[in-house]
Amino acid sequence: MNNYKNTSFWFNTMDQEPNVRPSLPSDTNADVAIVGAGYTGLWTAYYLKTLAPHLKVVILEADIAGYGASGRNGGWVAGYVTGLEKYLAPLTMEERKACCRVLFENVDNIGERLQQEGIDASFHKGGVLYAAARYPEQIAMQRKVLKGLYQAGHTEDDCWWLDARELAEKVRLRNGYGAIFKRHCATINPARMVRGLAEAVERKGAQIYEKTRVTAIRPGEVETEHGTVRASIVVPALEGYSSTVGNLGRLIIPVQSLIVATEPLSQAQWDEIGLAERPAFCDGSRMVSYGQRSADGRMIFGARGGYVYGGVPRSEFSLGDEEFRVREELMYDLFPMLKGVKITHGWGGSLGMPRNFAPHAVFDPRSGIATAGGYGGQGVGPSHLFGRTLADLILGRETQFTRMPWVFNNANPLHALRKWEPEPFRWLTSQTIVKAFTWEENLYQSKENAVWRKSLANNISSSLSLLMR
Repeated sequence: MNNYKNTSFWFNTMDQEPNVRPSLPSDTNADVAIVGAGYTGLWTAYYLKTLAPHLKVVILEADIAGYGASGRNGGWVAGYVTGLEKYLAPLTMEERKACCRVLFENVDNIGERLQQEGIDASFHKGGVLYAAARYPEQIAMQRKVLKGLYQAGHTEDDCWWLDARELAEKVRLRNGYGAIFKRHCATINPARMVRGLAEAVERKGAQIYEKTRVTAIRPGEVETEHGTVRASIVVPALEGYSSTVGNLGRLIIPVQSLIVATEPLSQAQWDEIGLAERPAFCDGSRMVSYGQRSADGRMIFGARGGYVYGGVPRSEFSLGDEEFRVREELMYDLFPMLKGVKITHGWGGSLGMPRNFAPHAVFDPRSGIATAGGYGGQGVGPSHLFGRTLADLILGRETQFTRMPWVFNNANPLHALRKWEPEPFRWLTSQTIVKAFTWEENLYQSKENAVWRKSLANNISSSLSLLMR
């Protein structure tokens, strides 16, 4: 039997081992069949049953609710997702600001829903110290990021620049030259949130079948190892596991991210580190390191994803694996005062990366297929908004959510979204990008390297970043 409390630190905070729900007993009919009991699938079910309680909604999960990225992530509820700029660019500034307001308000809406449903997920809105510059060369890069946020519809009340002194007042990174502070971000315990949400969905009358692996998705039916569910609407909500079923892996591939957690730190240690207001944080590296101060006073630190040849998702990790030593060294580099602190947990998971590097909500009424995702590792917040959007699209409701520019209504997902190139091109490209980004950062760390080398590395890495778009 699985010890699910070892899935991640977040699962380990739960009072008892999660109960496994029954599998699909046999063939059945439903109005809506949802594949995947993560955030996107569960929020879609939540709003469908809120708006149309009479609907029969069935959720099919290969393992248990939250076993994928929803129970393993870094615990950010961000009010923005990288990649949305391309949707916002054609709009007027007022339209961009309206879209941003929807994204920002979504963070507070999640907190309100958790409170209404009695879900104790340690929701805390402390903002985020975003893209902290740790080398002089990164200051101009991150100021350019801030300028891009303003162009996308953020205001100076939503995000602003912190110089080295202002950054140090919030967190004491080694070599912190400055950062963007974004107000619209909260932190949560992801496992408690997803497991509580599953219970809330069941209270509304939806049926969740766990240990029910889906083998095929077709318009009007979902085939599983235990039987077939026939439904006029089918919602694949698989994200990092999209490659496990049908053609969905052509749209979204799995990328792994790994996280460690320390033992609870003393108040004296936190006084030295900062993060008194518990903002989330990430550095300005192209291969981002990120984290938060947990509700029980641990440092949660994640860094650098990886891609497995063939687009294979990973679910099994061990703290003893050498790959976690790399994350620990990155954490010590940012926070030297943590050397000697015990690392108690190490885990990872597979996030969904779309080919156009931007999230989407798609509904095709002709086939009855509705899907959302492509969050690129930032899905805790947007999955609520996009699940809510899918519910409106399915029910034929025209709302502010269905009018957002990232919504593709009356569109076949396989036609509306860009498709990934076949192997070995994906793997070779990922290896090239990782090597280029690592080279650039190594040059920044060394004060002896010539300026022209750093400039060359920056140009190459910037060009690769543009090619990814």
